[in-house]
Amino acid sequence: MTKLPILLLLLLCLSSFTAGEIKKLKIRSDNRPMILFERFGFTHTGQTSISVSSVSVISTVTSPDASRLGFFLLSEESLIQVLIELQQNPNFCVLESNYIQRLFTFRDLSPPPNSSFDRAYPVTSPNEYSLFFANCAPESKVSMDVRTELYNLDGRVKDYLSAGLTQLPTLYFLFFLAYFVFLGVWVFVCLKNKKSVHRIHGLMALLVIMKALNLLFAAEDKHYVKVTGTAHGWDVLFYIFQSIRVVLLFTVIVLIGTGWSFLKPFLQEREKKVLMIVIPLQVLANVASVVIGETGPFIKDWVTWKQVFLIVDIICCCAIIFPIVWSIRSLRETSKTDGKAARNLAKLTLFRQFYIVVIGYLYFTRIVVFALRTISAYKYQWVAYSAEEIVSLAFYMVMFYMFRPVEKNEYFVLDDEEEEAAALALRDEEFEL
Repeated sequence: MTKLPILLLLLLCLSSFTAGEIKKLKIRSDNRPMILFERFGFTHTGQTSISVSSVSVISTVTSPDASRLGFFLLSEESLIQVLIELQQNPNFCVLESNYIQRLFTFRDLSPPPNSSFDRAYPVTSPNEYSLFFANCAPESKVSMDVRTELYNLDGRVKDYLSAGLTQLPTLYFLFFLAYFVFLGVWVFVCLKNKKSVHRIHGLMALLVIMKALNLLFAAEDKHYVKVTGTAHGWDVLFYIFQSIRVVLLFTVIVLIGTGWSFLKPFLQEREKKVLMIVIPLQVLANVASVVIGETGPFIKDWVTWKQVFLIVDIICCCAIIFPIVWSIRSLRETSKTDGKAARNLAKLTLFRQFYIVVIGYLYFTRIVVFALRTISAYKYQWVAYSAEEIVSLAFYMVMFYMFRPVEKNEYFVLDDEEEEAAALALRDEEFEL
């Protein structure tokens, strides 16, 4: 049990997730001293229902004490106290702590061969709790079938979403409507400027469609989980359209960064290589996202999948910046020789602004949103999701406005003085990346 404090702390810190669906899982020959099942925000009407069956414990030493194996709830406020107890006495069993809410131990199981237990527990103190299984018996392996239900009661109706996430179905549906309106505006702009529409504008429209459908299926997924405890297949559609949307988003950013279709009709070899790297990595990231979302820390490789997702996402975020940087450098070099200073200055300014917008979007959605989810009280977790969707919508609007189809001929009818001023500005241009 000497590794228990480190394991407990890592699980709580690394597992920035909150679930509430009805979970069914099979544990086979597991010797982990601590298994985290899920975290959930309870109100004053919270309930925890646990059913275990087909329980067996195999020990290589002595017959294990059944009271040293069991389930308990732990709040983050009590974590420090439990860690202190474990540090003071490495052989201390967490099930004996006064800072946990012990649910039951294997001593409460029905006699073999059934060896089962089924009971619901009210949560008397509203808070965010983590549901754990503890195995304080050394050298023992546990096998069992587990079914958990964590929910809050709204009158007589069960709400399977955590107290801070119960607003998500409405939130996602409202943003679906916002993107639907946005799509209508984009189609209108493209039809109004048909002569200036390029292939990239069609991909951008497809991106908005995928984003809107992704939000619609996310709303349905969360609604059914909230009402019934299971997604009823909506999670499959959600993950499919999320995968398509993410791959398409990174592809559109890369293609815009290269100037494809509106500055040049082809991609260079290095730009093709970026796409060949980003797209497969995003597929891998989406697979990791499905594993993370549909399982939990109770599987042994959950933390590994989460690390894979984070590493791949960071690599992709860095990779999509390179085409924008290459375009900026190319425009800077071209401006010295082609005699079109004003046009090049406008393009260079546009790509500089796009570079800053992309960096800001990636920084907010990867770092600021994570910080919001970490520091927000469990009742206000929906605020972080709202902030993420608001920033995403703002990013889409800015990106689409910057690269909208417009007639540019009249804009670039400039006199000699304006051309000389633009040439002077380009000579003084410095842009540190």
